[in-house]
Amino acid sequence: MGGNANSGIVAEQKSSEIYTYDAPWHIYSMNWSVRRDKKHRLAIASLLEQYSNRVEIVQLDDSTGDIQSDPNLSFEHTYPPTKVMFVPDRECVRPDLLATSSDFLRIWRIADDSSGVTLKSVLNANTNSEYCAPLTSFDWNDADPRRIGTSSIDTTCTIWDIEREAVDTQLIAHDKEVYDIAWGGVSVFASVSSDGSVRVFDLRDKEHSTIIYESSDPVETPLVRLGWNKQDPRYMATLIMDSPKVVVLDIRFPTLPVVELQRHQASVNAIAWAPHSSCHICTAGDDSQALIWDLSSMGTSSDSAGERPDGGLDPILAYTAGAEIDQLQWSSSQPDWVAIAFSSKLQILRV
Repeated sequence: MGGNANSGIVAEQKSSEIYTYDAPWHIYSMNWSVRRDKKHRLAIASLLEQYSNRVEIVQLDDSTGDIQSDPNLSFEHTYPPTKVMFVPDRECVRPDLLATSSDFLRIWRIADDSSGVTLKSVLNANTNSEYCAPLTSFDWNDADPRRIGTSSIDTTCTIWDIEREAVDTQLIAHDKEVYDIAWGGVSVFASVSSDGSVRVFDLRDKEHSTIIYESSDPVETPLVRLGWNKQDPRYMATLIMDSPKVVVLDIRFPTLPVVELQRHQASVNAIAWAPHSSCHICTAGDDSQALIWDLSSMGTSSDSAGERPDGGLDPILAYTAGAEIDQLQWSSSQPDWVAIAFSSKLQILRV
C-alpha cells in the first residue's frame, strides 16, 4: 500500500492519460466493473425527466483510445438510476451482474458473450403497499456478495439476499430520508440521512445503532453521501448537503471529525476512498474539481488527528473538468484509474 503514496508524481511522468466518452444524455450515475477480465469497463445511467431512462455499458478500446458503447449492452430503465454497481467479483466466479436502484432494486445479468443484458430480478421491499418509496442509494457487500443494502426516502435501510430474492432485514434507520449506505464488513453497515446523522448498524445486534456524527452547523443539516474506507475501516467520510466541506470521521472517536477537507470552492458531490491505500481519498464537486488528498498525516494517534480541525490540509493532486462533477468512482480492480462524470461526459483519468 505504501508504495502508492507517490502516485501523483508518477502521473506527471506518464503522458497524461485521460479518455472521454460523450453520452447522449446527462449522466446521473456510473461505476466501474470489478471483474479482472473486463478492464476499463463501466456502466453509465441517464438523467432524463421522464419514466423511461437508459443504462449503457461502455469500455475503453486500448488500441484506439476510444471509450465505446456496445448497443447490445444498452438497455431501458425505469426512472433515472440513483446508483449502478457491478457485482464485487474480481475473480469472475459469479455471473456477470449489474445492480441499479430507482423505484426498486433491480439485478441485471450480462450475457457471458456480451450479447445482451437481461433483467434477473426486481426487488421490492414494500409488496403490501401501492406506494413505492424511491431508493436513494445502495451498496453491494464485498465480503458477502449475496448481500445488497439499500437506503430509501421512507427512513429505512433494507438488506437483501439477492440469491434468495428475499429481504434479510429491514430496519428504520433514521428519523428522516436515508440518502446513502455503505458496508464496513460482512455484517456492519452505516447510513447517512436528512436528519444530519451518520449511524452504524450491526446485523448481529439489530436493536441498536451507534451515532458516529451529527451535523451541527446548523443542526440537522442533511448528510448526503457516505464513503467507508475499505483499507482502514476505522475511517469514513461524509458530505454535508450544499457544502464545500468533506468531513472525515474516526469511528473510535464519535462526534468529532478527525479532519475537515476545505479546499473545494463549491458543493462537494462525490467521495471515493482509494481502493489500494488506506490514506488517500478523492473528492469532486460543483467547482469542477476532482481533488486527491493524502490523509496519512491525519493521525497515527488521536492527538495528532485532532490537531487540525481547520482543514488546513491541501490536496496532492487536482484535476479541473469541463463542468460541475456529479459523480466520481475509483476503480477497485485498476487502482490507478479514477472515473468522473460531468454533464453528459464520462472521463477516466490515470492517477
